[in-house]
Amino acid sequence: MTPQQLAEATAKAMYEADACSRALGIELIEVRPGYARLQMDVRPDFLNGHAICHGGLMFTLADSAFAFACNSHNISAVAAGCSIEFLRPVQGGDRLTAEAIEQTLSGRTGIYDIRVTNRDGEAVAMFRGKSAQIRGTVIPA
Repeated sequence: MTPQQLAEATAKAMYEADACSRALGIELIEVRPGYARLQMDVRPDFLNGHAICHGGLMFTLADSAFAFACNSHNISAVAAGCSIEFLRPVQGGDRLTAEAIEQTLSGRTGIYDIRVTNRDGEAVAMFRGKSAQIRGTVIPA
């Protein structure tokens, strides 16, 4: 398999096993080695007491993009740490896009930046994740 075919096969297997992302309506739009782009509609049940998107759901979208990007090489990887900065409120009915880009992969550790944007392309959150490779592969090697 080419690296692109491997990234696509890995993403397909992960998405099929990811009940949480599917339940939230998160869609896998694109994957490449070290890269993933996901989208999610902000449903009425995603709104908090201020009538804006709950930060935990924006975090989940970004974290899912992080997971697809850091596992795209078919070496099992998990989050070792992450942080998020919320930049602007998100209204119900909006569509969010999370784009994860591998910044570095050295040894068993990777650093990924995830930009979450609204329907107008405005940044609403920035997420940075640190991955740690663990034993095994996502799909049989």
